[in-house]
Amino acid sequence: MKILVVGGGGREHAVIKAIKKNSNVEVIYALPGNGGIAEDAVCVNVKATDVESIVDFAVEKGIDYAIVTPDDPLCLGAVDALNAKGIPCFGPEKKAAIIEGSKAFSKNLMKKYGIPTASYEVFSDRKKALAYLETIEYPTVVKADGLALGKGVIIANTKAEAIDAVNSMMADKIFGASGNNIVIEEFLTGPEISVLSFTDGKTVVPMVSSMDHKRARDNDEGLNTGGMGTIAPNPYYTEAVAKECMDKIFVPTINAMNAEGRTFKGCLYFGLMLTKNGPKVIEYNCRFGDPETQVVLPLLESDLLTIMQATTNGTLDATEVKFSNGSACCVIMASDGYPSSYEKGYEITIPDDLKDSVYVAGATLKDGKLLTSGGRVLGVVATAPSLEEAVDASYSKVRKISFGNAYYRKDIGKKALDKREA
Repeated sequence: MKILVVGGGGREHAVIKAIKKNSNVEVIYALPGNGGIAEDAVCVNVKATDVESIVDFAVEKGIDYAIVTPDDPLCLGAVDALNAKGIPCFGPEKKAAIIEGSKAFSKNLMKKYGIPTASYEVFSDRKKALAYLETIEYPTVVKADGLALGKGVIIANTKAEAIDAVNSMMADKIFGASGNNIVIEEFLTGPEISVLSFTDGKTVVPMVSSMDHKRARDNDEGLNTGGMGTIAPNPYYTEAVAKECMDKIFVPTINAMNAEGRTFKGCLYFGLMLTKNGPKVIEYNCRFGDPETQVVLPLLESDLLTIMQATTNGTLDATEVKFSNGSACCVIMASDGYPSSYEKGYEITIPDDLKDSVYVAGATLKDGKLLTSGGRVLGVVATAPSLEEAVDASYSKVRKISFGNAYYRKDIGKKALDKREA
Protein backbone atom coordinates (compact mmCIF):
# COMPACT_ATOMS: atom_id res chain seq x y z
CA MET A 1 0.00 0.00 0.00
CA LYS A 2 1.05 3.55 -0.72
CA ILE A 3 0.20 5.77 2.25
CA LEU A 4 0.07 9.57 2.42
CA VAL A 5 0.26 11.36 5.77
CA VAL A 6 -0.56 15.07 5.79
CA GLY A 7 1.34 17.06 8.41
CA GLY A 8 4.84 17.56 9.70
CA GLY A 9 5.11 17.42 13.50
CA GLY A 10 5.69 15.03 16.37
CA ARG A 11 2.13 13.73 16.15
CA GLU A 12 2.63 12.79 12.50
CA HIS A 13 5.94 11.12 13.34
CA ALA A 14 4.17 9.00 15.96
CA VAL A 15 1.47 8.02 13.48
CA ILE A 16 4.04 7.16 10.81
CA LYS A 17 6.12 5.01 13.16
CA ALA A 18 2.95 3.13 14.15
CA ILE A 19 1.61 2.47 10.65
CA LYS A 20 5.05 1.37 9.44
CA LYS A 21 4.49 -1.77 11.50
CA ASN A 22 1.84 -2.95 9.02
CA SER A 23 3.50 -5.34 6.55
CA ASN A 24 1.23 -4.21 3.72
CA VAL A 25 2.72 -0.70 3.78
CA GLU A 26 5.04 -0.27 0.81
CA VAL A 27 5.85 3.44 1.10
CA ILE A 28 4.76 6.38 3.26
CA TYR A 29 4.79 9.93 1.93
CA ALA A 30 4.72 12.79 4.44
CA LEU A 31 3.50 16.19 3.25
CA PRO A 32 5.50 18.16 4.31
CA GLY A 33 7.07 15.98 7.01
CA ASN A 34 10.27 17.21 8.67
CA GLY A 35 13.95 16.36 9.01
CA GLY A 36 13.32 13.61 11.56
CA ILE A 37 10.33 12.13 9.79
CA ALA A 38 12.58 11.75 6.73
CA GLU A 39 14.11 8.67 8.40
CA ASP A 40 10.73 6.92 8.35
CA ALA A 41 8.93 8.36 5.31
CA VAL A 42 9.48 10.16 2.03
CA CYS A 43 9.04 13.86 2.79
CA VAL A 44 7.56 16.09 0.10
CA ASN A 45 7.70 19.87 0.41
CA VAL A 46 3.97 20.56 0.16
CA LYS A 47 2.27 22.60 2.88
CA ALA A 48 -0.40 20.78 4.89
CA THR A 49 -2.84 23.57 4.00
CA ASP A 50 -2.22 23.35 0.23
CA VAL A 51 -5.16 21.04 -0.39
CA GLU A 52 -5.02 21.30 -4.18
CA SER A 53 -1.35 20.26 -4.33
CA ILE A 54 -1.95 17.45 -1.82
CA VAL A 55 -4.71 16.03 -4.02
CA ASP A 56 -2.61 16.38 -7.18
CA PHE A 57 0.27 14.54 -5.50
CA ALA A 58 -2.00 11.77 -4.21
CA VAL A 59 -3.48 11.20 -7.67
CA GLU A 60 -0.06 11.27 -9.35
CA LYS A 61 1.43 8.71 -6.95
CA GLY A 62 -1.63 6.45 -6.89
CA ILE A 63 -2.07 6.74 -3.12
CA ASP A 64 -4.12 3.90 -1.64
CA TYR A 65 -4.94 5.58 1.68
CA ALA A 66 -4.48 9.08 3.07
CA ILE A 67 -4.24 10.12 6.71
CA VAL A 68 -5.01 13.78 7.35
CA THR A 69 -3.97 14.69 10.90
CA PRO A 70 -3.74 18.50 11.40
CA ASP A 71 -6.82 20.63 12.09
CA ASP A 72 -6.26 23.20 9.32
CA PRO A 73 -6.46 20.87 6.29
CA LEU A 74 -9.37 18.97 7.86
CA CYS A 75 -11.32 22.21 8.31
CA LEU A 76 -10.36 23.26 4.77
CA GLY A 77 -11.92 20.06 3.37
CA ALA A 78 -8.84 17.98 2.52
CA VAL A 79 -10.71 14.72 3.16
CA ASP A 80 -13.60 15.82 0.93
CA ALA A 81 -11.18 16.74 -1.88
CA LEU A 82 -9.27 13.44 -1.64
CA ASN A 83 -12.47 11.41 -1.47
CA ALA A 84 -13.70 13.20 -4.60
CA LYS A 85 -10.74 11.65 -6.41
CA GLY A 86 -11.53 8.18 -5.06
CA ILE A 87 -8.84 8.18 -2.36
CA PRO A 88 -10.08 6.82 0.99
CA CYS A 89 -9.01 8.84 4.05
CA PHE A 90 -8.67 8.77 7.80
CA GLY A 91 -10.22 11.94 9.16
CA PRO A 92 -13.53 13.79 9.16
CA GLU A 93 -15.07 15.67 6.26
CA LYS A 94 -15.19 19.47 6.45
CA LYS A 95 -18.78 19.52 7.70
CA ALA A 96 -17.77 17.34 10.68
CA ALA A 97 -14.41 19.02 11.34
CA ILE A 98 -16.37 22.14 12.31
CA ILE A 99 -16.65 20.58 15.77
CA GLU A 100 -13.13 21.95 16.29
CA GLY A 101 -13.15 24.62 13.60
CA SER A 102 -15.83 26.65 15.39
CA LYS A 103 -16.02 26.79 19.17
CA ALA A 104 -19.39 28.52 18.85
CA PHE A 105 -20.69 25.54 16.86
CA SER A 106 -19.41 23.00 19.37
CA LYS A 107 -20.77 24.92 22.37
CA ASN A 108 -24.17 25.30 20.71
CA LEU A 109 -24.14 21.57 19.83
CA MET A 110 -23.53 20.63 23.45
CA LYS A 111 -26.24 22.99 24.66
CA LYS A 112 -28.78 21.64 22.15
CA TYR A 113 -28.14 17.98 22.97
CA GLY A 114 -27.55 18.26 26.72
CA ILE A 115 -23.86 17.36 26.72
CA PRO A 116 -22.25 18.67 29.93
CA THR A 117 -20.02 21.73 29.41
CA ALA A 118 -19.37 25.15 30.93
CA SER A 119 -22.08 27.83 30.59
CA TYR A 120 -21.21 30.40 27.91
CA GLU A 121 -22.20 33.19 25.55
CA VAL A 122 -21.11 33.79 21.94
CA PHE A 123 -20.32 37.28 20.63
CA SER A 124 -19.68 38.77 17.19
CA ASP A 125 -19.95 42.37 18.46
CA ARG A 126 -17.02 43.60 20.57
CA LYS A 127 -19.03 46.24 22.43
CA LYS A 128 -21.62 43.65 23.49
CA ALA A 129 -18.84 41.33 24.64
CA LEU A 130 -17.27 44.10 26.72
CA ALA A 131 -20.64 44.95 28.22
CA TYR A 132 -21.16 41.29 29.15
CA LEU A 133 -17.88 41.33 31.09
CA GLU A 134 -19.52 43.77 33.52
CA THR A 135 -22.12 41.15 34.48
CA ILE A 136 -20.06 38.03 35.23
CA GLU A 137 -17.83 36.58 37.94
CA TYR A 138 -14.09 36.01 37.58
CA PRO A 139 -12.00 34.15 36.57
CA THR A 140 -13.57 33.64 33.16
CA VAL A 141 -12.44 32.07 29.89
CA VAL A 142 -12.25 33.92 26.57
CA LYS A 143 -11.93 31.81 23.42
CA ALA A 144 -11.40 32.72 19.78
CA ASP A 145 -14.08 30.93 17.78
CA GLY A 146 -11.80 29.58 15.05
CA LEU A 147 -8.49 27.72 14.90
CA ALA A 148 -5.54 29.39 16.63
CA LEU A 149 -2.80 26.75 16.88
CA GLY A 150 -4.14 25.66 20.26
CA LYS A 151 -3.44 29.12 21.71
CA GLY A 152 -6.79 30.85 21.22
CA VAL A 153 -7.91 30.37 24.82
CA ILE A 154 -7.21 32.98 27.51
CA ILE A 155 -8.03 32.48 31.18
CA ALA A 156 -8.79 35.95 32.52
CA ASN A 157 -8.44 36.21 36.29
CA THR A 158 -9.76 39.78 36.40
CA LYS A 159 -12.12 41.99 34.44
CA ALA A 160 -9.13 43.97 33.16
CA GLU A 161 -7.53 40.80 31.79
CA ALA A 162 -10.82 39.81 30.16
CA ILE A 163 -11.14 43.23 28.50
CA ASP A 164 -7.59 42.87 27.16
CA ALA A 165 -8.42 39.38 25.85
CA VAL A 166 -11.56 40.54 24.05
CA ASN A 167 -9.81 43.55 22.52
CA SER A 168 -6.76 41.55 21.43
CA MET A 169 -8.94 38.97 19.68
CA MET A 170 -11.68 41.14 18.22
CA ALA A 171 -9.93 44.48 17.63
CA ASP A 172 -6.22 43.68 17.33
CA LYS A 173 -6.93 40.37 15.51
CA ILE A 174 -4.04 38.52 17.14
CA PHE A 175 -5.61 35.30 15.82
CA GLY A 176 -6.78 36.82 12.53
CA ALA A 177 -10.28 35.91 11.37
CA SER A 178 -10.49 33.26 14.11
CA GLY A 179 -11.30 36.09 16.51
CA ASN A 180 -14.19 37.55 14.52
CA ASN A 181 -16.46 35.65 16.90
CA ILE A 182 -15.56 34.78 20.47
CA VAL A 183 -16.90 32.58 23.24
CA ILE A 184 -16.90 33.79 26.84
CA GLU A 185 -17.50 30.91 29.21
CA GLU A 186 -17.65 29.89 32.83
CA PHE A 187 -14.31 29.04 34.43
CA LEU A 188 -14.34 25.43 35.58
CA THR A 189 -11.96 23.84 38.05
CA GLY A 190 -10.75 20.27 38.43
CA PRO A 191 -8.28 17.83 36.89
CA GLU A 192 -8.06 17.88 33.10
CA ILE A 193 -8.29 14.66 31.11
CA SER A 194 -7.63 14.06 27.42
CA VAL A 195 -9.38 11.15 25.72
CA LEU A 196 -8.76 10.43 22.04
CA SER A 197 -11.29 8.14 20.40
CA PHE A 198 -11.67 6.21 17.19
CA THR A 199 -15.08 6.46 15.57
CA ASP A 200 -16.70 5.43 12.29
CA GLY A 201 -19.78 7.54 12.98
CA LYS A 202 -21.62 4.62 14.58
CA THR A 203 -19.22 3.06 17.09
CA VAL A 204 -16.92 5.07 19.35
CA VAL A 205 -13.86 3.42 20.91
CA PRO A 206 -11.96 5.55 23.43
CA MET A 207 -8.20 5.17 23.51
CA VAL A 208 -6.17 5.13 26.71
CA SER A 209 -6.59 8.42 28.59
CA SER A 210 -3.79 10.96 28.98
CA MET A 211 -2.74 14.09 30.88
CA ASP A 212 -1.21 17.04 29.05
CA HIS A 213 1.09 19.68 30.57
CA LYS A 214 0.34 22.95 28.75
CA ARG A 215 2.35 25.56 30.60
CA ALA A 216 5.91 26.31 29.51
CA ARG A 217 7.53 26.09 32.94
CA ASP A 218 7.59 23.72 35.90
CA ASN A 219 4.70 23.76 38.39
CA ASP A 220 2.34 24.83 35.58
CA GLU A 221 3.85 28.29 35.39
CA GLY A 222 4.67 30.40 32.35
CA LEU A 223 2.86 30.84 29.07
CA ASN A 224 0.40 28.39 27.52
CA THR A 225 2.02 26.18 24.87
CA GLY A 226 0.97 23.46 22.47
CA GLY A 227 2.00 20.99 25.17
CA MET A 228 5.27 20.35 27.05
CA GLY A 229 4.68 16.69 27.79
CA THR A 230 2.10 14.00 28.48
CA ILE A 231 1.56 10.84 30.46
CA ALA A 232 -0.85 7.94 29.99
CA PRO A 233 -3.05 6.67 31.45
CA ASN A 234 -4.51 9.58 33.41
CA PRO A 235 -5.07 8.44 37.03
CA TYR A 236 -8.17 10.65 37.37
CA TYR A 237 -9.88 8.69 34.56
CA THR A 238 -11.25 5.86 36.67
CA GLU A 239 -13.61 3.14 35.43
CA ALA A 240 -16.54 5.03 36.93
CA VAL A 241 -15.52 8.28 35.20
CA ALA A 242 -14.99 6.41 31.93
CA LYS A 243 -18.49 4.95 32.07
CA GLU A 244 -20.03 8.35 32.83
CA CYS A 245 -18.12 9.90 29.92
CA MET A 246 -19.24 7.17 27.54
CA ASP A 247 -22.90 7.50 28.55
CA LYS A 248 -23.15 11.29 28.88
CA ILE A 249 -20.49 12.65 26.51
CA PHE A 250 -18.94 10.29 23.96
CA VAL A 251 -21.99 8.48 22.55
CA PRO A 252 -24.23 11.58 22.78
CA THR A 253 -21.66 13.59 20.81
CA ILE A 254 -21.52 11.02 18.00
CA ASN A 255 -25.33 10.87 17.95
CA ALA A 256 -25.60 14.67 17.96
CA MET A 257 -23.27 14.98 14.98
CA ASN A 258 -25.31 12.35 13.11
CA ALA A 259 -28.52 14.19 13.93
CA GLU A 260 -27.02 17.38 12.50
CA GLY A 261 -26.06 15.62 9.26
CA ARG A 262 -22.38 15.90 10.15
CA THR A 263 -21.34 12.27 10.69
CA PHE A 264 -17.87 12.21 12.20
CA LYS A 265 -15.30 9.59 11.13
CA GLY A 266 -11.70 9.50 12.30
CA CYS A 267 -10.24 10.55 15.64
CA LEU A 268 -12.42 12.68 17.89
CA TYR A 269 -10.54 14.23 20.81
CA PHE A 270 -12.40 14.98 24.02
CA GLY A 271 -10.78 17.58 26.27
CA LEU A 272 -12.47 17.04 29.62
CA MET A 273 -12.46 18.54 33.09
CA LEU A 274 -13.48 16.47 36.08
CA THR A 275 -15.50 19.03 38.06
CA LYS A 276 -17.28 18.58 41.39
CA ASN A 277 -20.42 18.05 39.27
CA GLY A 278 -18.83 15.35 37.13
CA PRO A 279 -16.92 15.38 33.83
CA LYS A 280 -17.57 18.27 31.43
CA VAL A 281 -16.31 18.99 27.93
CA ILE A 282 -13.74 21.78 27.72
CA GLU A 283 -13.08 21.33 24.01
CA TYR A 284 -13.36 18.97 21.06
CA ASN A 285 -10.60 18.41 18.52
CA CYS A 286 -11.31 16.83 15.16
CA ARG A 287 -8.01 14.93 15.13
CA PHE A 288 -5.26 13.30 17.18
CA GLY A 289 -3.94 15.56 19.93
CA ASP A 290 -0.32 16.69 20.05
CA PRO A 291 1.53 15.56 22.17
CA GLU A 292 -1.14 13.14 23.51
CA THR A 293 -0.68 10.94 20.44
CA GLN A 294 2.96 10.37 21.38
CA VAL A 295 1.98 8.52 24.58
CA VAL A 296 -1.23 6.90 23.41
CA LEU A 297 0.00 5.15 20.24
CA PRO A 298 3.03 3.45 21.87
CA LEU A 299 0.53 1.70 24.17
CA LEU A 300 -1.61 0.48 21.24
CA GLU A 301 -1.14 -3.26 20.71
CA SER A 302 -3.53 -3.57 17.73
CA ASP A 303 -2.61 -2.49 14.20
CA LEU A 304 -3.19 1.24 13.75
CA LEU A 305 -3.68 1.22 9.99
CA THR A 306 -6.30 -1.53 10.24
CA ILE A 307 -8.21 0.50 12.84
CA MET A 308 -7.98 3.64 10.71
CA GLN A 309 -9.37 1.82 7.68
CA ALA A 310 -12.21 0.48 9.85
CA THR A 311 -13.22 4.05 10.76
CA THR A 312 -13.36 4.83 7.05
CA ASN A 313 -15.24 1.65 6.10
CA GLY A 314 -17.72 1.67 8.99
CA THR A 315 -16.46 -1.61 10.46
CA LEU A 316 -15.03 -0.40 13.76
CA ASP A 317 -17.43 -2.57 15.77
CA ALA A 318 -15.79 -5.67 14.26
CA THR A 319 -12.18 -4.47 14.63
CA GLU A 320 -9.84 -5.18 17.55
CA VAL A 321 -8.63 -2.09 19.41
CA LYS A 322 -6.39 -3.20 22.26
CA PHE A 323 -4.06 -1.19 24.48
CA SER A 324 -1.44 -2.49 26.89
CA ASN A 325 -1.89 -2.15 30.64
CA GLY A 326 1.38 -0.26 30.94
CA SER A 327 2.13 3.45 31.16
CA ALA A 328 3.85 5.97 28.92
CA CYS A 329 5.54 9.34 29.37
CA CYS A 330 6.49 11.92 26.76
CA VAL A 331 8.83 14.80 27.63
CA ILE A 332 8.97 17.61 25.08
CA MET A 333 12.42 19.02 24.41
CA ALA A 334 11.88 22.58 23.21
CA SER A 335 13.90 25.59 22.15
CA ASP A 336 14.41 27.86 25.17
CA GLY A 337 12.13 30.85 24.77
CA TYR A 338 9.21 28.87 23.30
CA PRO A 339 6.35 29.77 22.90
CA SER A 340 7.66 33.32 22.38
CA SER A 341 10.93 34.00 20.53
CA TYR A 342 13.72 31.46 20.28
CA GLU A 343 16.82 30.71 18.23
CA LYS A 344 16.99 27.81 15.80
CA GLY A 345 19.55 26.04 13.65
CA TYR A 346 21.27 24.05 16.41
CA GLU A 347 22.47 20.53 15.61
CA ILE A 348 20.53 17.75 17.35
CA THR A 349 22.36 14.66 18.61
CA ILE A 350 20.21 11.57 19.25
CA PRO A 351 21.91 8.25 20.07
CA ASP A 352 20.98 5.55 17.55
CA ASP A 353 19.49 3.27 20.20
CA LEU A 354 16.98 6.00 21.19
CA LYS A 355 15.70 6.97 17.75
CA ASP A 356 12.75 4.57 17.83
CA SER A 357 11.34 6.36 20.87
CA VAL A 358 11.97 9.95 19.75
CA TYR A 359 9.32 11.78 17.75
CA VAL A 360 10.66 14.78 15.86
CA ALA A 361 8.44 17.86 15.87
CA GLY A 362 10.55 20.81 14.75
CA ALA A 363 13.73 19.95 12.88
CA THR A 364 15.17 20.18 9.39
CA LEU A 365 17.87 18.23 7.56
CA LYS A 366 20.82 20.20 6.19
CA ASP A 367 23.97 18.59 4.80
CA GLY A 368 23.04 15.38 6.56
CA LYS A 369 22.65 17.05 9.95
CA LEU A 370 19.42 17.38 11.92
CA LEU A 371 18.95 21.01 13.00
CA THR A 372 16.35 22.64 15.25
CA SER A 373 13.71 24.56 13.32
CA GLY A 374 10.79 24.98 15.72
CA GLY A 375 9.70 25.74 19.26
CA ARG A 376 8.85 22.18 20.18
CA VAL A 377 11.73 20.11 18.80
CA LEU A 378 11.45 16.53 20.08
CA GLY A 379 9.06 14.31 21.99
CA VAL A 380 11.04 11.76 24.00
CA VAL A 381 8.88 8.77 24.97
CA ALA A 382 9.21 5.75 27.22
CA THR A 383 6.78 2.97 28.07
CA ALA A 384 6.98 0.80 31.17
CA PRO A 385 4.80 -1.36 33.42
CA SER A 386 4.33 1.55 35.86
CA LEU A 387 4.03 5.31 35.40
CA GLU A 388 6.96 5.96 37.73
CA GLU A 389 9.20 3.73 35.61
CA ALA A 390 7.98 5.36 32.39
CA VAL A 391 8.71 8.87 33.73
CA ASP A 392 12.18 7.85 34.94
CA ALA A 393 12.99 6.15 31.62
CA SER A 394 11.83 9.13 29.58
CA TYR A 395 14.01 11.57 31.52
CA SER A 396 16.94 9.16 31.32
CA LYS A 397 16.63 9.32 27.52
CA VAL A 398 16.29 13.11 27.54
CA ARG A 399 19.61 13.44 29.35
CA LYS A 400 21.34 11.53 26.53
CA ILE A 401 20.02 13.85 23.79
CA SER A 402 21.53 17.24 23.11
CA PHE A 403 21.12 20.42 21.10
CA GLY A 404 21.93 24.06 21.76
CA ASN A 405 19.28 26.07 23.56
CA ALA A 406 17.45 22.91 24.69
CA TYR A 407 14.80 23.32 27.37
CA TYR A 408 12.35 20.90 28.97
CA ARG A 409 10.12 20.77 32.01
CA LYS A 410 11.43 18.67 34.88
CA ASP A 411 8.05 17.76 36.36
CA ILE A 412 6.16 15.89 33.63
CA GLY A 413 4.06 13.22 35.34
CA LYS A 414 4.49 14.63 38.85
CA LYS A 415 0.78 15.52 39.29
CA ALA A 416 -0.23 12.05 38.17
CA LEU A 417 2.26 10.34 40.46
CA ASP A 418 1.13 12.50 43.40
CA LYS A 419 -2.47 11.49 42.68
CA ARG A 420 -1.59 7.79 42.68
CA GLU A 421 0.25 8.11 45.97
CA ALA A 422 -2.54 10.12 47.63
